[in-house]
Amino acid sequence: MFRFEMLSEYACDWWTRLGLNYPAVWGFALFAAFAYGACLGSFINVCIWRMPRRESVVSAPSHCTKCGAHIRWYDNLPVASFLVLRGRCRVCREPYSPRYFIVEVLTGALFAAILVKTGLTQQHPGAIYFYCVLTLLAVGAAWIDAEWRIIPDALNYPAMALALAGALLLPEAWGGAHWWQGGARSLLSGALPGAGLWLFSVIGEKLCGREVLGRGDVKFVAAIGMLAGLSGALFAVTFGALTGALCGFARCALRHEPAARCAIPFGPFLAAGAVVWIFAGSWLLKLCETLSYHAG
Repeated sequence: MFRFEMLSEYACDWWTRLGLNYPAVWGFALFAAFAYGACLGSFINVCIWRMPRRESVVSAPSHCTKCGAHIRWYDNLPVASFLVLRGRCRVCREPYSPRYFIVEVLTGALFAAILVKTGLTQQHPGAIYFYCVLTLLAVGAAWIDAEWRIIPDALNYPAMALALAGALLLPEAWGGAHWWQGGARSLLSGALPGAGLWLFSVIGEKLCGREVLGRGDVKFVAAIGMLAGLSGALFAVTFGALTGALCGFARCALRHEPAARCAIPFGPFLAAGAVVWIFAGSWLLKLCETLSYHAG
């Protein structure tokens, strides 16, 4: 199974070379990571609102969804503007959805945590890029799928393209010495779980006579594999299936509905599995290696 390389000497070198062992630099790095993540979280908010409605995420300026007034740049600052305006439009005073604030804070916090995790586990610094792209994909996919029951291609395909570009430019993060090795491993890590899940969906649809898994979920898993490796994709599917099944059974029991009629979106559980893998994947791999060693 492919995974990001954990090069201790190189990791310690980039960590100390950036001065992250000093408290002042460390504090600034965390703030910068949070601010950068919050800014990209603001863009993900645009994607969450516009992609399901098939609106452009780049051409139309930011505007209030209630009155249509254009949002000026000083009212569009991540986190800060929401707090200053108390979550309301400056023109019509209608409240914004708390989702805008939650997504920005969540994305910023995850970006800062990724920096800490990558350094503490002594992973290749290139892993930060892949983890951050995966975070943006997971947050956007989870929210859209929870509300609309779809994961748009406009979200999955750019994530795949960014994953492939990163693997070609940073093959060392995938344990390769040449650009084609990183690209090949990233593609294979996405193709294998994606093809397996697609085959499962086709067979399940023929057996059950209805769709058992959306094609957006299949592409989402493929994108996870291209960003987190084959191990990450398999973990996300396993984690998502188990937690999704538990939540589904609990929902059926509370609502007294038959299991056949209880349908819940799979995307949020896959996204949760991907995020758990980002922060616990290295530990889980070490645990599996230890258990395999003792079992052998």
